[in-house]
Amino acid sequence: MGHFEGFDMAGFWDDSAYALGEYVEETPPTPELVASVEEELGGYRLPDSYLALMTAHNGGTPDRDHFPMDEPTSWADDHIAITGIRGVGRTRPQSLCGEFGSRFWIDMWEYPDIGVYFADTPSAGHDMLALDYRACGKHGEPTVVHVDQEGDFAITPVAENFEAFVTGLVDESVFDTSEEDRLDALATVRDGGFSPVLSRAFHEVADVLPDADRRLRVLAEAIVHDKGFFALHADERSTLMYDYLFWLFTSFNQVDSFDRYLKTPAEHERSYALPDYELMIVFGLVADPYDFSTGGYAPGFVEDWWNSRVASGHIAGTADGYRMTDAAVTALFDGLAAVVDDR
Repeated sequence: MGHFEGFDMAGFWDDSAYALGEYVEETPPTPELVASVEEELGGYRLPDSYLALMTAHNGGTPDRDHFPMDEPTSWADDHIAITGIRGVGRTRPQSLCGEFGSRFWIDMWEYPDIGVYFADTPSAGHDMLALDYRACGKHGEPTVVHVDQEGDFAITPVAENFEAFVTGLVDESVFDTSEEDRLDALATVRDGGFSPVLSRAFHEVADVLPDADRRLRVLAEAIVHDKGFFALHADERSTLMYDYLFWLFTSFNQVDSFDRYLKTPAEHERSYALPDYELMIVFGLVADPYDFSTGGYAPGFVEDWWNSRVASGHIAGTADGYRMTDAAVTALFDGLAAVVDDR
C-alpha cells in the first residue's frame, strides 16, 4: 500500500454487527468519491495513509482502540480511547460525510473548524479526534489532535500524522482503570456535596418529596452501575435524571426558554444566585465548588430531551414559564420509586 509496512491489517478491525451497520462502507473509495468527499469536507485533502487504510477496509471500529498520551485530557491522564474511524463515503451514519460525519460536529455541536473529525470516542460527543490542518494548510499533511468539548474545545496534540496514530493504538487492557473509575464515581454520587442550586431545590420540595436528595443519589448510583461512570446521555435513566433535575430546578425558578435553562446569558456574571442547568449538576464555581457533578456534558443531549418533552406535552408553557405537567410529575415520581426499589 506504500503505508503501514508490516502492520497487521487483518487483525486491526473488529467487524461487529454495530461496526458494519454504523461505520463500514461496503466498497473502497474511488478517486471520484474521494474528490467529492474532500470537497464536502471543506476542501481538506485526506492523507494518503488515510486513503490507504480505507482502501483496505473502509471505516470501522478498531480492536486496538487506546492511544498513549503524554498530556492529560478529559478522558484520562495518560491515554485516550476511540470508538471508530470514519470511512470515506456517505452510506453509513458514522462515515466522513454520513449523518454524524465530520461536518455534523462542526455545524451542529460547534466544534472548531480545524480540519476533519475522523474518530469519535466512548464519551458520545464530549471529545473527538481530528486531522488538524492549521499548520499545514488544506492540502498538507495534518497532525492528529484531541478536541475536548468539555474543556471549551481545548486542543491537545496526539500524533504527528494519521499513520503514526493508527500504528500507535494499543489494546484497552494496557489502560484498564474501569474498576477504579467506577468506584470513584460511586463515591462521588453517594457522598459528594451537592451544588447550592440542588440544595436550595431540596429545601423547596421538602413537603412534597422529603427524601429528594436520597432519590437523586440513588438514581445517579444506578447510572454509574449501568455505565461505569457518571454521565448523562440519551438512555432511559439519563432521561429520568433530566426530568428530575428540571422539576427540582422549577421548584424555585421560572424557565422561559431552553437556552436560559441551560446556561445564564453571557452578559451576566456566573453566580449561584442566577442558577442554570450547568451550575446545578455540571460545573461549579471556582470560589464555591461542589462534588456531585458530571464534570462535563453534551448540550445536544439536553436539547434533544427538552424538545421531546415539549413535543410530547410532558413540559408545557404556562404563565409561570415552562413546567412539567401533573401527569409528567406523577410519572417522574413513579420512575424514581422504581429505581429506589431496584436498588
